[in-house]
Amino acid sequence: MSGNMNLTLKVWRQKDANSSGKMVTYPAENISPDMSFLEMLDVVNESLTLKGDEPIHFDHDCREGICGMCSLYINGRPHGPKRAITTCQLHMRSFHDGETITIEPWRAGAFPVIKDLAVDRSAFDRIQQSGGFVSVNTGGVPDANVIPIPKVIADEAFNSATCIGCGACVAACKNASAMLFVSAKVSQLGMLPQGQPERWSRVQAMVAQMDEEGFGNCTNTGACEAECPKEISLLNISRMNNDYFSAKLFREEKVHEHGSSGE
Repeated sequence: MSGNMNLTLKVWRQKDANSSGKMVTYPAENISPDMSFLEMLDVVNESLTLKGDEPIHFDHDCREGICGMCSLYINGRPHGPKRAITTCQLHMRSFHDGETITIEPWRAGAFPVIKDLAVDRSAFDRIQQSGGFVSVNTGGVPDANVIPIPKVIADEAFNSATCIGCGACVAACKNASAMLFVSAKVSQLGMLPQGQPERWSRVQAMVAQMDEEGFGNCTNTGACEAECPKEISLLNISRMNNDYFSAKLFREEKVHEHGSSGE
């Protein structure tokens, strides 16, 4: 593509979680097709600032597809029209001169709007804190080869661990479900030997926290997997469900044994 583009942006503006918001139209002029989507927003914000208008608020940090902060809903899709990338990795050559681009925040009750396109995703942090850790005392750092792990298991655990917690799965889901995120965090620890001591309590605690945060239920439509920038597999949800119900059975068996021994 040669030459710069002139675009029209329809952007969601909202003062805070308690205020009503609305779509506001802005021109994005003289945009290079080699700019990233966030660089384009920087240019628009610079022009707004020069005019004395308040810039558009949006999340960003690393701009390298690692941190997951660039959570924008672009033309009806999390992170825009390309698969397996974050918004900061989306370039303007994916759009056409004269195109209208609609930009919204993640829409989920568990992700309240902070301002404009920025949302509060601390619900993910609380889910992680509820059980996404290993607390067993391991002493010093062991040699990498001390605990043998089959390559298939190691690869699956690593693939699950690539989740960056951006929330695209929630934004894509018609129920605003966080099952893909939670299952990835459960899997990355539950599949490894180091995560076994807390395997059952972990899955129960994280699922309970997910429900408490107000995320919806999973109905297996697969939109989460399709829109995940790290292509986290839907199989993680099946694995988490299996662990969750196994944990409940294990707990019921323990209660039954305890009750029987007391008779």
